[in-house]
Amino acid sequence: MSIGLLRIDFHLRGCRSLKEKRQRLKGIRERFGRAHNVAVSESGHSDLLQRAQYVFIAVAASPDVVERALMDIERTVQTTVDAELIAVHREWLD
Repeated sequence: MSIGLLRIDFHLRGCRSLKEKRQRLKGIRERFGRAHNVAVSESGHSDLLQRAQYVFIAVAASPDVVERALMDIERTVQTTVDAELIAVHREWLD
């Protein structure tokens, strides 16, 4: 069993309200949480309007499958979310 974690920190330039923050980040949990091998959580900066952090955890029998899933998530987030990615961290869990 392979488990990979992808943590992404976002900067939402010019965001002035919690409503705007949620609108700009909408769909992340729904889009990736539907995958049968991925868990998604907003994990940090919930008290800051211009920052957000999400963690994605992928589980599969093969490390290659996990790596492809995390790469796909990162690529999709970069092109679909109205925020700047300021940090991307991957780690493997035992």
